Amino acid sequence: MTADTPMPARPATLEDVAGVAGVSRATVSRVINGATTVDPALRRMVEEAVDATGYVPNRAARSLVTRRTDSIALVVSERERRLVSEPFVGRMFSDPYFGRVVGGLLDVLRPAGIQLVLMLADDQESRDQLLSYLRHGHVDGVVLISSHADDPLPGLLHDTRLPAVLAGQPRRPTPITYVEADQRAGAQLAADHLASLGRRRIGTVSGPQDMPAGQARLTGFLDALAAHGIRDVAAAEGDFTHAGGAAAMRRLLADRPDLDAVFIASDLMALGAIPVLLRAGKDVPGDVALVGFDDSSAALACDPPLTTVRQPVEEMSAEMARLLLKQIGRPGVPAPSVIFHPTLVRRQSA
Repeated sequence: MTADTPMPARPATLEDVAGVAGVSRATVSRVINGATTVDPALRRMVEEAVDATGYVPNRAARSLVTRRTDSIALVVSERERRLVSEPFVGRMFSDPYFGRVVGGLLDVLRPAGIQLVLMLADDQESRDQLLSYLRHGHVDGVVLISSHADDPLPGLLHDTRLPAVLAGQPRRPTPITYVEADQRAGAQLAADHLASLGRRRIGTVSGPQDMPAGQARLTGFLDALAAHGIRDVAAAEGDFTHAGGAAAMRRLLADRPDLDAVFIASDLMALGAIPVLLRAGKDVPGDVALVGFDDSSAALACDPPLTTVRQPVEEMSAEMARLLLKQIGRPGVPAPSVIFHPTLVRRQSA
């Protein structure tokens, strides 16, 4: 092979690459399709020939051989017509959580040449369309973010036999791989910290109680406070949005104006809640200590910067991608589920 090999006028073919590399067409095909048994020296020769000829693999033809599409679906599933302060799509793109999930997935998928397809499911029609798309083999696997406890999608995905990983443990018994942060333990960290500060008139802006994360954070927080002898805890339900956090904090203050500490079940809600406290004449943290949950960009946007419970979303998402690729590479071999442990990040709000 020489560096000045002329480029063919037509699109390069496998035969062109084989001729430049001085190997058989079959060897080129094996390299292009990712075979691991090719001699490293031959592989380098083929890769150099691909660069020299400008060969672009025919993905459709390749998929007939590998039976793969080199793409996975990121499915975001939402309860139908849930009463929230923002529309579904608007919440998804304004919530830092989703951007962190996508970033963690791409850290693993992009180097592997895997494309990410975003799909939304928030009613029966969209679920039916999703399942039809999946059953027709358009993707190799699914990462599912499910936001409500009675979501049928985890079970329906299992029935398709498509490789799948769920963000969070399914609440219905379903043999599906999942990656989870220990939500109860994270809320307990918040409770322990506020109690250690000597705060006793404590309230919480909870997450939605039709969502597993909202339920687990509330029960974990209340149980931990009870262990400290604090059982009179005011609560207002939020919806994990900026506007929802502000509205819930107004209700909480109307119910308990003497609060000296609040656990807010997401940083984005805390970002909406802090101005409500300030307008009510409350100093943070002097009058009211605040702890959030997530350790997202919203925590640093708060004034003062928010003490919060960190769940390592990027690391969790990267692990979801790795577990999914393992399932795709070894069909029928189950991948173990993984639980991450949250930590408390102390800043100026508590």
